[in-house]
Amino acid sequence: MRDLSRLPNLDVALIQTELTWHDPAANCAHFQALLQQAQGADLIVLPEMFSTGFSMDSAALAEPEDGPTSQWLREQAQALQAVITGSLIIRAADGSYRNRLLWARPDGSLAHYDKRHLFRMAGEHKYYAAGEQQVLLEVKGWQVRPLICYDLRFPVWSRDAQHTDLLLYTANWPAARRNHWNRLLPARAIENLCYVAAVNRIGEDGKGHAYSGDSQVLDFQGEPLLGAGAADGVFRATLSATELAAYRERFPAYRDADPFTLA
Repeated sequence: MRDLSRLPNLDVALIQTELTWHDPAANCAHFQALLQQAQGADLIVLPEMFSTGFSMDSAALAEPEDGPTSQWLREQAQALQAVITGSLIIRAADGSYRNRLLWARPDGSLAHYDKRHLFRMAGEHKYYAAGEQQVLLEVKGWQVRPLICYDLRFPVWSRDAQHTDLLLYTANWPAARRNHWNRLLPARAIENLCYVAAVNRIGEDGKGHAYSGDSQVLDFQGEPLLGAGAADGVFRATLSATELAAYRERFPAYRDADPFTLA
């Protein structure tokens, strides 16, 4: 097992804000100003579908895999020398539409994760193709597993099968179900013995759905390190690998976990 105690602290910035409906240029301009407030963070997290809002108009809004928003994200990561991540609507090489989280690194490279669980109550499964695999990414030696919104409801998919240090959720989670968001996030932290960072949006979308925010960072016992409430802005927390390693040593519940594989 890795010696987590040797890793540096990880500075995380969450950007919780309103989104302009179906207007990537306006949203990128808005986030560019907010990103300056996140300077110095190692990892900066934007909401789900940050360039458009949570839309089912995939055919009209999808960008190619290296489209303008992807390029903008890479440029921001290089300028700030930080990993910047969030999801947007992508037309994949196979022609399918994906709710795709992009992971833009300071060196200009991109990794991605495609949302596995599509929100059928909004018809997302009719307009997007589901992702097929978990992804484990790295920043400053920390192992980060990104997930998107509705994925939060599925503990098997969220389960730590790869010694994840940080579970990362980016979302457009509606205010009508905010209690579910606030209860499920601590559960994911506790059962996986890892940090959880989760970013939601605020305001109202083009369909009239309200979003209450509640972006947050939780420690490995589900205790809050940061809670943004309904505020607009940039919110920061520092994660300690030393404290995570010490807790896993004191309470190694992962040793009794049930083995399983995902189809």
